[in-house]
Amino acid sequence: MARYTGPVCKLCRREGEKLFLKGDRCFTPKCSFERRPYPPGQHGQEAQYHRTRASDYALQLREKQKARRIYGVLERQFRRYFKEALRRPGLTGENLLVILERRLDNVVYRLGLAASRAQARQLVQHGHFVVNGRRTNIPSFLVRPGDVIEVREGSRKRAYFKEVRDYLHDRPPVPDWLRFDSNALRAEVLRLPKREDIDLPLNEQLIVEYYSR
Repeated sequence: MARYTGPVCKLCRREGEKLFLKGDRCFTPKCSFERRPYPPGQHGQEAQYHRTRASDYALQLREKQKARRIYGVLERQFRRYFKEALRRPGLTGENLLVILERRLDNVVYRLGLAASRAQARQLVQHGHFVVNGRRTNIPSFLVRPGDVIEVREGSRKRAYFKEVRDYLHDRPPVPDWLRFDSNALRAEVLRLPKREDIDLPLNEQLIVEYYSR
């Protein structure tokens, strides 16, 4: 499957804000966005001094790209998520964000078991988690209320999961729609996430407008 493998710090610089794609490094002075807060490329530094008002289309495109990059989703899959959100009752933009939040790799990240969604995706792909007792290695798996996510028994012996408890206090708090037992490395989905549970700098209405052109 295709996947962006280039420097992720360039993505933050292109969007003009931190997307926290490299986990803990984004909170240190080593963060590339702190040192070069202008778009990448030969004329990136000049562009920050000669910015013109962006068109409506440009604003919509940038918001869509920002959401894709935060969740690590390719365009074809993101468009499928939008079509699914469109079919569901309620606000399409909120439906879209709820679907993205329900991805297994995002849930692992929200639990604090990974420093970034990219790391969470890798952990899931390597088969370190079970959902409702079944080993699941599909990052795009959508969790439902009542689902139980656990670190696989064999994986708990690995040094990473033995040490991960020491880092949990430095990670953002677990959202209210999840319940997490850090000692047992076991979580339960209590309900579907709501818009107020999603603390991301996204304007979902611009994404809806982009796909509704």
